[in-house]
Amino acid sequence: MNRIRMESLENKVMTAEAASMLIKDGMTVATSGFTPSGYPKSVPLALAKRAEEGEKIGLTLVTGASVGDELDGAWARAGILKRRFPYQTNASSRNGINDGSVSYQDMHLSHVPQFIEYGFLGNIDVAIIEALAITEEGGIIPTTSVGISPQAVSEADMVIVEINTSQSMALEGVHDIYTTKKPPFRQPIPITHAGDRVGTTFIPCDPEKIAAIVFSDITDKVRPLGAIDEDSKKISGHIIKFLENEVNEGRLPNNLLPLQSGVGSVANAVLGGLLDSDFENLTCYTEVIQDSMFDLIDAGKVSVASGTSFTPSEEGLIRLNENMEHYAKHCILRPMEISNHPEVARRLGVIAMNTAIEFDIYGHVNSTNIMGSRMMNGLGGSGDFTRNAYISIFTTVSTAKNGDISSIVPFVSHVDHTEHDVEVFVTEQGLADVRGLSPRERARCIIENCAHPDYKDMLFDYLERAEAGKYSHEPHIMDESHSWHHRFLETGSMR
Repeated sequence: MNRIRMESLENKVMTAEAASMLIKDGMTVATSGFTPSGYPKSVPLALAKRAEEGEKIGLTLVTGASVGDELDGAWARAGILKRRFPYQTNASSRNGINDGSVSYQDMHLSHVPQFIEYGFLGNIDVAIIEALAITEEGGIIPTTSVGISPQAVSEADMVIVEINTSQSMALEGVHDIYTTKKPPFRQPIPITHAGDRVGTTFIPCDPEKIAAIVFSDITDKVRPLGAIDEDSKKISGHIIKFLENEVNEGRLPNNLLPLQSGVGSVANAVLGGLLDSDFENLTCYTEVIQDSMFDLIDAGKVSVASGTSFTPSEEGLIRLNENMEHYAKHCILRPMEISNHPEVARRLGVIAMNTAIEFDIYGHVNSTNIMGSRMMNGLGGSGDFTRNAYISIFTTVSTAKNGDISSIVPFVSHVDHTEHDVEVFVTEQGLADVRGLSPRERARCIIENCAHPDYKDMLFDYLERAEAGKYSHEPHIMDESHSWHHRFLETGSMR
């Protein structure tokens, strides 16, 4: 099938090297990609080569979420990456952020598309979009993710399209591209079920804006998912038991409400646990569609999965490509603005399940910064769902560094989600349902149910001494709560 269906655009085809010359020092570049899926590869690599050969190039990069090493990694190592929005997982990019050579703003993902449209991030000079094909009208058909691509295309001065021939044409039709208007003309988003389709299967684009078309066959550099270990199985088991009880109490229907799950091995394991549960006819309204979602679809347990990205493991990518027509019947990829939109999450009653680095005894969650200042990846979309979920759940294993660090602390070193936003906390030790509890009641519930036995007495001791102070609503010993983290820096252990 012809990948360029608009004949007048055929003269825009050029090499990645030629297309990269359109990008100049100081520009702001917005690209496709959400997790290492559907991001441009050939043009970013050509640009990195220019910098490696001595050309001075410094750029601001805006993406949907993390992207592959051909973009984040290559640009960071070549010194191109000067400012980054809004989420990343690449080691080279992370090192640049933490040593100060890359300026980074961590953002709620649902904010990024509208920040682009409102001009809050400055002018978008170039959009680089990976595509399956270009339609007869110049529309761009995305590949394995959508992310910020519609806003990047609409707001950029020029568009470079990277047509990736390694991506299956069976993806065509899986996308549902719907965008909102700016206030005061914004209308309600007409999604009342996770499976509703309300847009087009392509990204509208003025053909005059397409400055270059590059053909590429570089595959998505997806990440491996860790094996589902015993701790992850226990966490999943606690959540499933909790959901079963919610059904029994009449607070959830038999097929639950749409599920949202974050990125990574623990999140994948939590969804995977549903395979052996009695739940059926499930729906998902989430960001990423991972391997466990394919398992649930194959088992007939999930009827529809809506997200903004396919985010499989290496094995899952092969499975996806070999069975794309099958999964396309059950999956929808939407723009990040819609997949993560608070309005839709609240309307559908999403059950949000996300992963923490640490949480404290009162229910504040740190998702981003190790020891308060070392950035790992970023906030991602967890906040979009957490604040607006029907039930918000955070998971983590109870300890890190072979037991030398407790993941439950008196006071988190960095706050991403406040005590007002999260109802349920889960570790392999157990589940704390803190709905309706005062801060002191929450603390006892979290320590008793979630803390590792090696740290439980220490946490209770802290709480009891804090309660002996002058104020009792949410008691803290401020100097000591902060020194909890310094104990690890000084001794290598919190014990």
